[in-house]
Amino acid sequence: MSKMSRLGHALYSGQVSIDFVGRKLLWYALSGVIVLVAVLGLTVKGLNLGIEFEGGVEYKVAVGQGNADLDAVQQVREAVLSSDIPNADEPTVNTSGDDSIRVTTEPLNNAESREIAALIADRTGVDVDRDISSQLIGPSWGEQIASRAIQGLVVFLVLVVLLIWGYFREWKMSVAAIVALVHDVLITVGVYALSGFEVTPATVTGVLTILGFSLYDTVVVFDKVRENTHELGRTHKTYAEAANLAVNQTLVRSINTSIVALLPVGALLYAGIFLIGSGALKDLALALFVGMAAGAYSSIFIATPLLVQLKEREPGVKAGDARAVKHRSRRDVDPFANVPAFSEDMPIHDDPGAAPGDAAGVGPGGRVRRTGGSTALDVREAEDAEDADGSDDVGDDNGRTRAVPTAASGRLTAGERTVPARTMSDTSSAGRPQPTRRPRSQRGKQ
Repeated sequence: MSKMSRLGHALYSGQVSIDFVGRKLLWYALSGVIVLVAVLGLTVKGLNLGIEFEGGVEYKVAVGQGNADLDAVQQVREAVLSSDIPNADEPTVNTSGDDSIRVTTEPLNNAESREIAALIADRTGVDVDRDISSQLIGPSWGEQIASRAIQGLVVFLVLVVLLIWGYFREWKMSVAAIVALVHDVLITVGVYALSGFEVTPATVTGVLTILGFSLYDTVVVFDKVRENTHELGRTHKTYAEAANLAVNQTLVRSINTSIVALLPVGALLYAGIFLIGSGALKDLALALFVGMAAGAYSSIFIATPLLVQLKEREPGVKAGDARAVKHRSRRDVDPFANVPAFSEDMPIHDDPGAAPGDAAGVGPGGRVRRTGGSTALDVREAEDAEDADGSDDVGDDNGRTRAVPTAASGRLTAGERTVPARTMSDTSSAGRPQPTRRPRSQRGKQ
């Protein structure tokens, strides 16, 4: 068994426990700092909206296989900046694969667009008609995409609330799941703002995709929480302890699932940035990578601790937690409270009313109370010794006698428990009476 498998078994059985719920303030503070940085990036630096959202002119310059490098990008940038056109003073120039360069500017008229294309052709030495293509994109298309994306996001969140409430019958789980989703979206959008990556329709697609991944991870943990908290009275755990056990039980699964999902997305991100250059692949991969990582984090460190915090305010949960604490304190006082009464080697609880040094006492009805760590098996051995002597009394260390019940006397008292008295029969180890074999001289002739 590997170390990860042993760790998963220990976490699932409760032998090893990480206190995720008890340290919720630490996770809240960490997430608060990350979200604050993301919001500051959005407000101070803002998003680098693509041409689809702001409108403008897009140029594709074919420079030949393997010629789309940093030097070519710099040449194209200088060519555009050499013009006196106001809307072309801040162009966005980057590679698109290894054979072309992509240039975007603010909206231009036809004459300005032809002038920019001629300057690029002169600087790079390409044919202006054959190797340079331009396209005017209006901002209305991007606005339409953004509007539909927002509508889809609102509908998705409403459906999430209804579905989680209908499945778990618990609206607090819906609230915790929505908070985790908002947390993931803010972090993803903040990374785009801080990194300066261009926001394109592929970015919007990636953001909407990560909502499903984050929700799936959260629902898996919540399902385990519901299973562990179904019979709290029987397990004698508080709601927080049962929920924390659920997070530990799904921890290895969450880590494995996240790693398996992030590896191919990371490969796409690497290919989009370093091999292909700018394009929809890079924008989609970045949103997926950041969103999946944030979703795996929020399902463990945010959603479940927040759910516990909301549930602990309910009167029923408060009463159940109080009973669990009371049972735990009673168990600590009596270490054998959970030992079955029929156990052969069960230590019988000391009589709290017996004086120090008393080896035994007689309870009501002639029943024996043993002290000093005696067991039910000890009582039965004393009965067997009494039967061998033909005596009904057993002496104690002080010379007094006490009645020891026989098989007919019923049950033996051990504190608040009773131990069934059992007679010892002369049988074999199989527990069945054995036939008596007569001598050969006494057998009749056949």
